[in-house]
Amino acid sequence: MGIPYDDVVMIRESEKEGEPTVITVNCPDKTGLGCDLCRIILFFGLTIFRGDVSTDGKWCYLVFWVFGKPSTRWGLLKKRLSGACPSCSSASGISFYQTESQPPNPPDVFLLKLSCLDRKGLLHDVTEVLCELELTIKRVKVSTTPDGRVMDLFFITDTRGLLHTKKRQDDTHDNLETVLGVYMISCDIEKVGPEITVCSQESTFLPPEITEDMFNSKKHDQHLRESLPFEGVSVTMDNSLSPAHTLVQIVCQDHKGLLYDIMRTLKDYNIQISYGRFTTKTKTECEVDLFIMQDNGKQIVDPSKQSTLRSRLQMELYRPLRVALVSRGPDTELMVANPVELSGKGRPLVFYDITLALKMLNTGIFTAKIGRHIIGDREWEVYRVLLDEGEGLSVTRNMIEEAVCKMLMGWP
Repeated sequence: MGIPYDDVVMIRESEKEGEPTVITVNCPDKTGLGCDLCRIILFFGLTIFRGDVSTDGKWCYLVFWVFGKPSTRWGLLKKRLSGACPSCSSASGISFYQTESQPPNPPDVFLLKLSCLDRKGLLHDVTEVLCELELTIKRVKVSTTPDGRVMDLFFITDTRGLLHTKKRQDDTHDNLETVLGVYMISCDIEKVGPEITVCSQESTFLPPEITEDMFNSKKHDQHLRESLPFEGVSVTMDNSLSPAHTLVQIVCQDHKGLLYDIMRTLKDYNIQISYGRFTTKTKTECEVDLFIMQDNGKQIVDPSKQSTLRSRLQMELYRPLRVALVSRGPDTELMVANPVELSGKGRPLVFYDITLALKMLNTGIFTAKIGRHIIGDREWEVYRVLLDEGEGLSVTRNMIEEAVCKMLMGWP
């Protein structure tokens, strides 16, 4: 007998305020499953308080203790988590996961053209509606005309796979109109072909002066160390406790998506987790113990491989995203970059957090772009937001940079 669909993911909602909700996943295993599940949990805006992972390489059992919100749609979360799990065969019992010979077809891309009268917080309100509708923003181009009108071009995909239907498009239009009211002038949605999507992309390389500002500014790093609750990231490895596994112990500062950042790093290195435990020791400090092995089923004994993995984990947990404010002549541009998984997936809700931080600071946006670029040996998703300074920024650049960083990292 196969495992019923409803039993793959179980969610026990908290009975009292302040208590966590427990999510249990019991399904066939696959490399990177933990990363995929943590990404979905992050997309729903949940905070993982504790986690346990165990697998024999064929079947896995995962438990997440999470804190949600009154608006959390638990039923929809269960559906999305179940969809990420390998299927169970009802005819032959367990159907273990095997790597597909061909990757799945990419989702259809749609162009949302939105014309509005400008106002503070407009872009965030639109982004919030799209997120609630499970419409993923792949790219965006926003421009403001001298007469106070905004033209937003969103290249989006639909998690529900229904945006080609008139009902889904009408629902999207109605939700945007409800939020924007008299500010909305027009809203059109159309499917675009691969040639349009390609043309909408910028060059795969950024100018050297931009990459230098984003990745090599010592002054920038020093400011963050002084203004934000950064502390050292400790990553140690030990092969003496298990004949087949390498124990990785991590102690670091907590941040939004911490477990996702660990899991995506291990997924990109094709590292398998046999057992893992994640705990939040204090409000700011986390401890992670992972028994891992390479895809050949052996420990990581090569010192150079250990050093490479350790350095990457330290970097990803110290600076999972890059934030900088740079000068573009008389204008100020906010830039945020996050690494893209080898699978092609980017970090969720980054644009949502950026626009929310700017809205709370009452800082306007003149133009915005999202693009993917090759920086060094990795692909990055880069968000470029030209700030509308008007008569001058009411807050300093350091305050903007700090506020955006804190929002992205989930710090108070």
